[in-house]
Amino acid sequence: MQIVTTAPFGEQMTADDILQVMQDLHGWEEKYRQLLQWGKQLPAMPESLKSDEIMVSGCESRVWLLAQQREGLWFFAADSDARIIRGLIGVIMAACQGKTSAEINAFDMAHYFQQLNLLSHLSPTRGNGIRAIVSQIKALTQTQTESLI
Repeated sequence: MQIVTTAPFGEQMTADDILQVMQDLHGWEEKYRQLLQWGKQLPAMPESLKSDEIMVSGCESRVWLLAQQREGLWFFAADSDARIIRGLIGVIMAACQGKTSAEINAFDMAHYFQQLNLLSHLSPTRGNGIRAIVSQIKALTQTQTESLI
């Protein structure tokens, strides 16, 4: 299975772009609506790929994550049964998609989410789920080479 190598929203959107969009929004409700919109834009993972083997543990919602390294760069496909989590997955993937292991593991995801001012508006279990997704991405990119996970 070949993972799509485009940005999570079908366009090249970086972590800096995400930060800019979110900083231009006023209040949690606007940010929440933007996350839902990004969740709708996130490419859906085919049902045939959604299995327990790729499910992220530690998430309140069901989250599936595939990773593939090609020519030293990592590409991800992820999905969730929760709309808000789909948007948050896109935010995470914007920071990781098409990056090297070193870039992914050097990226300060906690600071990124702090700048976005999102976790304070999410339930503790949602925040734990986001941390679980990030932890799994970092673990996968530290241990795998040129293989499909």
